[in-house]
Amino acid sequence: MFAIVKTGGKQYRVGVGDQVVVERIAGEVGSEVALTEVLAVGGEAPKVGTPVVAGASVRARIVQQPRGSKVIVFKKKRRKNYRRKHGHRQELTVLKIEEISAGA
Repeated sequence: MFAIVKTGGKQYRVGVGDQVVVERIAGEVGSEVALTEVLAVGGEAPKVGTPVVAGASVRARIVQQPRGSKVIVFKKKRRKNYRRKHGHRQELTVLKIEEISAGA
């Protein structure tokens, strides 16, 4: 069984036992989170939501709260002496999927 969940503005296909890296979700390492925006549930009897599947949820445990690698944003306009350098590190959460509930 698998599910397609939406979190952080992105969609992920997850199955029980999978580890997925998503944008930061508030919580401590080891705590449980419930992802309730389930767009589809696949398996024996697949369900597709409009836009979400009613009553469906995915239970996951937070494994880590790391930060992504640094991305350099460099802007330049030639011949104008305009240069801007800016760095960014995205805060991430590693989730381990424990249970997929298809709902009613």
